[in-house]
Amino acid sequence: MTTIMPQSELMRKAVAWICEKLENNPDSKLVSLIEKAAVNFNLSPKDVEFLQRFYKKSRD
Repeated sequence: MTTIMPQSELMRKAVAWICEKLENNPDSKLVSLIEKAAVNFNLSPKDVEFLQRFYKKSRD
């Protein structure tokens, strides 16, 4: 049985997952990680756009 989580919790888990992947492999392609996170955490297109902007600002 699956547990229903609030969307904000899914976003937190997605950000933590992406950060972990980037720490383990800094050469990972961010676009690919965001796409995988979107699928793994069932993120909306709006959430994906947020992640793209968030990581773009943090890398600049």
